[in-house]
This record gives sequence, C-alpha cells and structure tokens, in this order.
Amino acid sequence: MRKILFSCLLAICTIATFAQSQGRQVAAVRTNTPIKIDGEVNDDAWKNSPSVTSFTEWRPSFKNAESSQTKTDMYILYDDAGIYVGGICRETGRDSISTELVGRDVIGVNDFVGVMFDTYLDEINGFGFYVTALGEQYDAKYSLGNEDGSWNSVWQSATKINHNGWTFEMLIPYSAIRFSKEKIQTWGINFIRKRNKAGKQFVWNPIDPNKFGLLNQAGTFTNIENIKSPIRLSFSPYLATYIDHNANATSNKWKSSVNGGMDVKYGISKAFTLDMTLIPDFGQVQSDNLVLNLSPFEVKYNENRTFFNEGTELFNKGNLFYSRRIGGQPLHYYDFKAKLDPTEYVVKNPTETKLLNATKISGRTAGGLGIGIFNAITKPQYAVVQGKEEREIETNPLTNYSVIVFDQTLKNNSSVTLVNTNVMRSGNDYDANVTAALWDVYDKKIDWNFWGKLGSSQLSGYKAPGKTFGGYTYNLNIGKFKGPFNFSAYRNLVDNKYQQNDLGYFTNNNYIEYGFWTGYKITRPKSFYNNLFFNASGNFTQRFIPRAYQSLFVNANINGQLKNLWNVGIITNMRAQQNDFYEPRTAGKVFKNPSSWMKGFWFGTNRAKKYSAGVDLYWLTSSKYNASGLDLSLRNQYRFNDKLTISMNNLLGFSKNNAGYAFVSNDRDSIIFGLRNRHTVENIFNVKYNFNNKMGLTLRARHYWSKVAYRSFFKLLNDGELEPVASVNKSADNNVNYFNVDMVYTWQFAQGSFINIAFKSAANVFNQNVTDSYYQNLSNTVGTPQQNSFSVKIIYYLDYLTLKNKG
Repeated sequence: MRKILFSCLLAICTIATFAQSQGRQVAAVRTNTPIKIDGEVNDDAWKNSPSVTSFTEWRPSFKNAESSQTKTDMYILYDDAGIYVGGICRETGRDSISTELVGRDVIGVNDFVGVMFDTYLDEINGFGFYVTALGEQYDAKYSLGNEDGSWNSVWQSATKINHNGWTFEMLIPYSAIRFSKEKIQTWGINFIRKRNKAGKQFVWNPIDPNKFGLLNQAGTFTNIENIKSPIRLSFSPYLATYIDHNANATSNKWKSSVNGGMDVKYGISKAFTLDMTLIPDFGQVQSDNLVLNLSPFEVKYNENRTFFNEGTELFNKGNLFYSRRIGGQPLHYYDFKAKLDPTEYVVKNPTETKLLNATKISGRTAGGLGIGIFNAITKPQYAVVQGKEEREIETNPLTNYSVIVFDQTLKNNSSVTLVNTNVMRSGNDYDANVTAALWDVYDKKIDWNFWGKLGSSQLSGYKAPGKTFGGYTYNLNIGKFKGPFNFSAYRNLVDNKYQQNDLGYFTNNNYIEYGFWTGYKITRPKSFYNNLFFNASGNFTQRFIPRAYQSLFVNANINGQLKNLWNVGIITNMRAQQNDFYEPRTAGKVFKNPSSWMKGFWFGTNRAKKYSAGVDLYWLTSSKYNASGLDLSLRNQYRFNDKLTISMNNLLGFSKNNAGYAFVSNDRDSIIFGLRNRHTVENIFNVKYNFNNKMGLTLRARHYWSKVAYRSFFKLLNDGELEPVASVNKSADNNVNYFNVDMVYTWQFAQGSFINIAFKSAANVFNQNVTDSYYQNLSNTVGTPQQNSFSVKIIYYLDYLTLKNKG
C-alpha cells in the first residue's frame, strides 16, 4: 500500500507544469501619513494611493461595465502596521443601498465590498475581508474555490452612508494574515462589490464563470517591500456562570456553576499559528436539530463549536475529520449495562464526554507546503449506578485525538496531500489510525482535472488484544470544468475492513461505486433568466465481498435565476430496485428495496425585498406496496427594518406504506420488517433584533414532531423478499417530539471581546402512543418537565502588542 501511495504522489508531482495567471496589476504604495479608520476616505494619505477602478460585472452578466451612476473607486496603501483599503461605492440614492443588521460573519441581504489576498501567489489559498454598508464585518479563508466563513481574525473597518452612496475604510493588520519572508513580495489580489437590490456583483479583475477557480483569476499586488509579521500573541480568557434547572431530576433540580478557561493564539512564525483552547466551555452553542432516525446509519449533525469550525480547512482535507467525535457520545454509552448486577439501575449516564484541551498548529511555507497539526484530549467518562451502594462504571476512557496534514501546492492550481488521523485510548479499548494520500491535479489551462484518494485504516486491538484490523479505500475522479459544458466520472472502492468512524464520519464500507456527473451552464442573461444550469448524474454500486449488485440511480435537474432575481429549479430522479445490505441490520442479510421515482421543484423569491419566501416540494412514488411520499418545505421572512427580522421555516413530510426494518422476533430467529406511515412536522421560528453593528439579540424556537405507525409486518426471507406475518407490535410505533428554545444576547464591547447572555430550554417526549393532532403534541411537549439553562459568558481579547505598547 505504501509503495502505491508513493508511486502516485511521484507521478502527480511529475504531471504538474507551470502556468502563471495573467491579470491586472496594482503597485503597492507605502504611506507614512496616518489614516484614521472612520469610513470617510478623506485622509491626505489616500491622495497618494493608486486608484482601483473600472470594475466589471461578475454576476449575472459577465464582463458588463459598471454604470457611471454606480461606479466603484477603491484605494490601497500599506505601512508597517498593515494594509489599508478604502473606497467609494456610488449609488443612485440612499434607497438603492440594501442594508440589514445581521451580526458579524453574516452577509444577509447587505450590499458589501471586500478584498481577497493570495499572499503566497499559489492561486489556491487566500484570505478575504468584507464589510457591509452598515459596517459589519465578514472574513473568510479560501482554498481553491472553497470559502471557509467560520475563520475569524481581528481587523478594523468603518463605513459611512450618504445620499449618493457609501464609503468605507479597512485596516488589515499583518497579524491577521500569513505571508512569506521575502523582502519584495507580489500577492494575488482582487476587489469585490455586491449590489444586492440590483442582484449584481462586480470584481476588479474579471472572474470568468466558465473557468474554474477564484484565486487563479485574481490580479496582482506588486512590489510590497520590507513588511514584517509582528509578534502574534493574543489571549481570550473567559468567565462563564450557569444556573441550570432540570425539572426531570428526582432531587437537586437547581444547579449553579462557574467555569473559566482561555483561548490562546500565537504566531510561531510568519506563516504558522498555534491555536489552543484550555478548559473550553460550549454551553452556549446552538442546540442540535435532533430528529427521529429510522435509517441504519448515524445522523450527522452540524458543528456549532467555534474552535472546531475556525481555520480547519487543512484538517478537513479528504473528509476524514468529523469534529463532533471529540466530546461526543461515550464509546460504551450503551454496552456498559451488561456489567450491571440484576439489582442495580442507572442513576446517571452522561451523553457527552468532557474536553480538557485542544490545540491547532497550521500554516504554509513560502514553498507552498501547508502543515496542520491538531490534538485534543477528553477526560474519562463514567456512568453512575445504584444498587446496594452507588458506584461508577467507565463509559469512555481517557482519549487522545490527533490529525496531521501535509498539503503541498503545485503549479496550475494543483496539490498533493497526506492526512493522518489517530485516536488513542487508555486501558483495554482499541486504538484507531487512518492515513490517506490525496491529489488534485489540473492541466496547464486549468481545464481538465484528475483527483482522488488512497486511504488505509488500522484498528489495533479491535477484534482481540494485540490484533490489528486493517482495510483500504480509494477514489479515482476525472473531470472537465472549463467552458459551458462540464463533466466528471469516478470510481470509488471501500473494502469490507476499512473504517474511519473513530474520528471521521462514515456510514458503510464493502462497496464499489461507479458514477458520472455532467452539466451545461448558460451564464449570459437572456429573455427571462440571468442564468441556467442543466445537470444530470448517476451511479451504480456493487457489494465488494462477495461481489453483488447493490443499486442504480439516475438524476436530472434544471435550475437558475430569473430576471426578477427569483431562484427556481425542477428535479427528477429514479432509483432501481436495490439489494439493500444495510437496512436488515444483520450481516449476511439483504432486503430487496423496491424501485422508486421522485419528482420535485423549488423556488425562492428575491431576498433583498422586505418579504421573501421559498418553497421546496418533492414527491416520491413506488409501485410495490403502493408506497408514496411527499416533502414540503416553506420559508417565510419579513424584514421590518434594518434591525428587526422575523422568519418561519416549516417542514411537512408524509410517507405511506414505507417498507423498513422494525424489530427482531422474540426468539431472535427472524428479522421483522413493516409497512409504516410516517408524518413529520418541523417548525423553526427565528427573531433577530440588532441594536447596532456591535450588539444584538436572537431568538430561535424549534419544535420537531415525527410519528410512525406500522400497518402490517413481514418476515425478511433469505432472498430479500418479505413474507407477511400475523403480528401486531405497537411497541414498534414511535411518537417523538423535540422542543428547543435558544435565546442569546451578544455585545461586542471591544475588538474581539464579547459579553454573551444565553437562555436555553429543552423538552423531549418519546413514546409509542401515536397522537395524531399536531397541536396536542406541541401542547404535551411544552407542558412536559423541561431542562432550562441561563448563562452569562464574558470573553476578553488581549493582544500582546497592545499590552506592550501600553506598558
């Protein structure tokens, strides 16, 4: 396996050849005159700045020139502190500017401007800094065409709105970006402006939608001389206090606690940064959207913890890192009960492990080598049981999680990557290691692309002490992404022993998949539309060992934007009868899942309007068992003014005669399937009120209800067919409700410093008594004993240089 990895990497490095982007240039000008960041653009220093003008339309109509009434002028300077960007965004009037206070790192419907830097000129990795007309900031990291908006840095900006447009100023300190040690440097650069009500986006250096990539279509910022990265050291200590009320507790319903910890950022060098969180506290993160899961696979939830979202683009290479594993459900959350005596019962069984600390080191050398090192440690977790005396049983050992990434950029937007993830557990529990080599290679014209992955996994002590359980996987892909017609084809293989679930998200192994995707895009506005995209895809899968047919799937859709800035689309797909080896939940068994046909459409109105809405409607039919299904999603939002916005999202799901796993017979001799009717309703109500661009209040209330009623039962036969059985088992029915309220007040009282006040409430109802009325379910859930939490958290940002200068 190692020889194969080495040979592939050597071949890929040989393939890549040089191609330097040709674009517009702006010469760097150093200023010695101070600039006050107040949004006025009237400091004397700006008179010596090169003018960045003649923006061209990027979307929807490529290469159209700006109107003289909405012309954009930007300026750029630098000094020993950082890069200054200022500008004038002309408009036909104040009403033409789209504004909404939405908080940091959210764009909403705002007009905005920004700048993108490719500081290593590798045409792959970069930084983006944007400011809205109301002065709210958004920053991001770029890797090829991917934008990571969770990345945050500390920089200054200010804006002013006037009767004929708005102006802005930004100071991006060198501590916010990474760059090489060269005395004279050239960076990639592009400037962006979005006019939301007009639905237009403009760029300084043209970005052709028929070409692949963003940073490879940037201009250049030349002759940057003698800049130095400052000492990048900052501390963000926090203090949090909680008052929790658990109405379900038999005693001690009220609890209070005080927590403290710290986040540390340190610039190890110009290129590399250490991020560390010590005794972290995640009690104020948004509640998960819990659902009733009837599938054989784990539900993948979003990561809401900032530390695990920010600056993780290197660690996410190859999709081997699922950060929710860290601090997630204990390894023996369920199976520890086998250790109980008949007289014992569970008093407490925590659903999450406690994170002690986590550290990230990441950066990129002048030669384009990106290095990422991640490490986290969780403390042992115990369940408390009561018998003759109270005792603890370990449900999760002391565990160390680590990720190491080496990512070498090559010419022509290409790269090769080596990723290793490792989980080490104390005691007798098994350890897990996954290694993968990735490649992403383009030809000289950035037209054809060949990419893929070779990976292997090793579980030490998984089957037996001292034994290693190993498997492998690979993905091979080839595609064409330049011009209006694009396509890709792929082959994926995962053997029957490969496993990456200990630190990654992974549903199943033991399959071979062949697939294709093809698309045609019309990016030039015509009669009734701004753009149109035609796509078709399909895949065919087989079981790897023993080789057998699994599934065949084809899909087609048309989507685009209309002249009134509505987004619309239609879709259809067909799935042939499957040999489903996963739904039976038993190795060696198969279920012949009937063929199905799905049709649907969606549309969304212009979000820059005060009222906007969206509808998604999909319906599915299957001739066998007379099965059918319908999913309807509704989105409504009303923006009363720049400060107050209310939205409501509704999901309605209906399925009839859906065939699926129900239970194992009492004698453990048969797998029982059932035909079930399912009805799901999810309502999410959001209120956002921002007092100004530093202070806001959000309220999010979610109620989820799903009921499942089985109509008839069947025995799964050895050939995968179903045989009716005379069984009535109401315990297989489900009636599940989740109700959550998250209300958070946030005040950024200084740069990087926040006061957060949060109230959270949760109520859950699980039973087999199917209740048909939605309002009865809502009333029962709201009326059930709830878990409430009130917390205050203060985060104070301390910058070493600021402290040093004050001293």
